[in-house]
Amino acid sequence: MPGSRYVIAIDQGTTNTKSVLLDRTGKVRHRSSRPVHISFPRAGWAEQDANEIWNTAREVLKECFDQCQANEVAGIGISNQRETVAMWQRHDGAPVAPCVSWQCQRGADICRRLKSSSRAEATVLAKTGLRLDPMFSASKLAWLLECDPQRRVRAEAGELCAGTIDSWLLWNLSKGHIHGTEASNASRTQLCDIRSAAWDEELLGMFGVPKSVLPVIYSSNAVFGETAGGNGIPAGVPICGILGDSHAALFAHAAFSPGVVKATYGTGSSLMSPVASVRTDQHISNTIAWSLNRQTQHALEGNIFVTGAAVQWVGKLLQLQNPAQEITELAMRTPDSEGVHFVPALAGLGAPHWDASARGVISGLTLASTSAHLARATLDSIAFQVRDVLEAMETAGGIEISELLADGGAAENDLLMQIQTDIIGRPVVRSASRDLSAQGAAWMAGLSSGVWSSLDELKQIPQEVTRFEPKLSASLREEKYARWKEAVARTLGTSTAADRALV
Repeated sequence: MPGSRYVIAIDQGTTNTKSVLLDRTGKVRHRSSRPVHISFPRAGWAEQDANEIWNTAREVLKECFDQCQANEVAGIGISNQRETVAMWQRHDGAPVAPCVSWQCQRGADICRRLKSSSRAEATVLAKTGLRLDPMFSASKLAWLLECDPQRRVRAEAGELCAGTIDSWLLWNLSKGHIHGTEASNASRTQLCDIRSAAWDEELLGMFGVPKSVLPVIYSSNAVFGETAGGNGIPAGVPICGILGDSHAALFAHAAFSPGVVKATYGTGSSLMSPVASVRTDQHISNTIAWSLNRQTQHALEGNIFVTGAAVQWVGKLLQLQNPAQEITELAMRTPDSEGVHFVPALAGLGAPHWDASARGVISGLTLASTSAHLARATLDSIAFQVRDVLEAMETAGGIEISELLADGGAAENDLLMQIQTDIIGRPVVRSASRDLSAQGAAWMAGLSSGVWSSLDELKQIPQEVTRFEPKLSASLREEKYARWKEAVARTLGTSTAADRALV
């Protein structure tokens, strides 16, 4: 609907669901948010309520529609937490299990079983660009089917649907008429060949996932269908742009071509950089950034499991009421952690280490150590993990990055951004947008629906940024980084056999 004034995007994240209403100039006219709970029923497990996810999405979407007329909205876009898996009944949409979160390690035994075959591991890496790891969706789906034999029978009979969170939202928005996903989300499942952007029979067989349970894969800018209406959401509005949240953030940075890297700071963090072709690497993932009219843009990505979540964890440990604010206030009391290191391997370590058995370690404590030193070490840990991934990404891509683009909730912390630029020794350019993933999905929806005509037009939308420059000397920076790597080495392979049995 080229004449329409607005696009709306849902941004469904790990800890909250947001929506934004954007006008044709790219300005946010309204935003809404609801918290989403996550539970940890046992060590290594993380799960969410599928109905809560949908209900929060429905509520925030309604708030945006309340600000305009339905015929003024050209389309709805979706950005979503990725790898998290939902499974529901085809006939009535009722979930058959909690959503298994991307943070969940319950598929670790399945991954270890597959790793016993070097051919299986090599096949997964070659076809998906991803290391065998329980973060990705395939082992989660396999676990859901293995833990309940009747569930497998029903899945093979076509009675069950499964998918990432975009699929769950699409299903509910259309009242069961659309069981779909798009290329960037599909590429994070380990069931999709990233060269063809299609489900792969060999991978499906390897993980024991029947194709009948999976959604149809569309381009990111496809018109997936229309809203069915109800609950304050009008019927007939096109759903026409979907991206995984990290991909959406990259898109909203207008990083449409190789040579740039962005870091999204959230519960975990993702660094992503567009590349011209698939580059298989043991330390850095290859992924589909997006697909426009079936033309695939590939990207390198490094996933860090725990960054913002580390701040929340330490805040809980210290019994702080507002961890994000109070950790920063504590950290500002000292210019240095004075040898204290916190490696937040609270859900294993992701890129570039990929060690699901790693466990968190706080080291370097002395009688002089205080809560301020631990707070500083917590912020340092985010910056150090980003440098780990940035360097691995440069090696994998054969590129040298001159600056780092930053976004996400934790990126609003000026102290963290200064620590980050000091640790990498390069400028950090932070987007002023609080809704970059949502903005990326809205841009994709607007591109699909004719609100914007091209990527070049999107590039012309003004973007407000803040630039941070390094202040730390090169010698001190490298000394700090060497000590960090020593701390990381203490965490690798630290879980016991009993720990492994729990995941």
